[in-house]
Amino acid sequence: MAGLSDAPFIEALAVPAVCALIAFLSYFSQYIFFHDPDLLPGPPSRAETLVFNGLLLCLWISYFRAVTVDPGRYVFEDRVLEVTADDDGGSGRWCKKCQAPKPPRAHHCRHCRRCIPKMDHHCPWTSNCVSMTTFPHFLRFLAYANVSLWTLGYLLWQRFLALWETRHMPSHLGPSLFGLVGLSATALTWSVTSLLLGLMLFGTLKGWVLNRTSIEELEYDRHEAHFRSGARDWWDLTGPDGEKLKFEHVEFPYDVGFFANMAQAMGTSNVLLWFFPLAGNPRLSKTAPGPGWTWEENGFNRKEGMWPPINPEKLRLSKRELGVSRRNYEAELQDYGLSAEEQVEAFRRRQEEDFRRRNRNLMAELEEVDDDVYQQRRSDDDEGSLFGWTHADGDSLGDYGVDEDAEEQDEDVPLAELLRRRKGNGLYVDE
Repeated sequence: MAGLSDAPFIEALAVPAVCALIAFLSYFSQYIFFHDPDLLPGPPSRAETLVFNGLLLCLWISYFRAVTVDPGRYVFEDRVLEVTADDDGGSGRWCKKCQAPKPPRAHHCRHCRRCIPKMDHHCPWTSNCVSMTTFPHFLRFLAYANVSLWTLGYLLWQRFLALWETRHMPSHLGPSLFGLVGLSATALTWSVTSLLLGLMLFGTLKGWVLNRTSIEELEYDRHEAHFRSGARDWWDLTGPDGEKLKFEHVEFPYDVGFFANMAQAMGTSNVLLWFFPLAGNPRLSKTAPGPGWTWEENGFNRKEGMWPPINPEKLRLSKRELGVSRRNYEAELQDYGLSAEEQVEAFRRRQEEDFRRRNRNLMAELEEVDDDVYQQRRSDDDEGSLFGWTHADGDSLGDYGVDEDAEEQDEDVPLAELLRRRKGNGLYVDE
């Protein structure tokens, strides 16, 4: 259901529709319970009424905050952004839409039109991104929604059980037709809503404990699938230096222990505040490094900043389509400041070296290409996600609200940006 955000009418109707659904299940059901005295076992008790409406109050507060809290905005003024790649910053993530660096775990949302810190997905039912700042409210909303549904389910079960036990009585002694129709409509709506929200709560709790967003879950599944396929020949890709890029398994680095994961996501280690509807949420630091700009890693990889892992299929297909290797950032930096004649000579020298490398690898490249498979992959990509990967249920990055066109430019860092980073000794400094 992640892709529902793309429907043009969903964004305008989503929040009113959710409010109407909550009101129907919450208050129409109580109207049925109290309106028909013949609907056994009668109106809910005072304690049941207080508990149910208390849960509804928490539900409304949590939903309001999930809708209205800002998902986060990176402001690049008087800031310093640490680069987790090489000293030249050549592998740093860059968003071509924002024209700014993209911090770890951030993605460009095509609905919010900006990079979102620790973006999980753009939720159509809140018309907001589930992110570093909104995740606690989204989790509380799902938790209170499910507990409220379970409470309503108990009240419905009491009344259906009473109907079954009195099934042999004359119908005119039982509840009214309006009461029976209203009870049946409520039960049908309850069953569908409970199933869907239960699945959503399960997935959200799993990501909460593992400290893994929906987008990172997709990246994790893709990487593990590549790993299980083994070190095949198509993993051997030629880098800008002519050397082969080898497959390397990358552990998910942000799982720092289940309690630390949960406390980090909720913005506090006080368990009592995790499900308090008026509790706060993590705050994005105004400057880097800080919360939302850098993230603690577990140290299982040989260095930090290795996530997300390289997508070899994306590199291979882009290389075949464009016919060029990845940019040689080091050469660009070396050429900067040279005279026009010196730059032309340096370019010709690199061109000759590239020609020799391509000749060496030409036969190997041709042997690796399966034209039928390649054309099928390109056909699939043209219809959907560019160089994409989907879950078994068919969800891709685009279904989570990610601007995939911006994602494809993660490594296309402008030369001026590289110079600023080098001047700052590996730090990005806004001058």
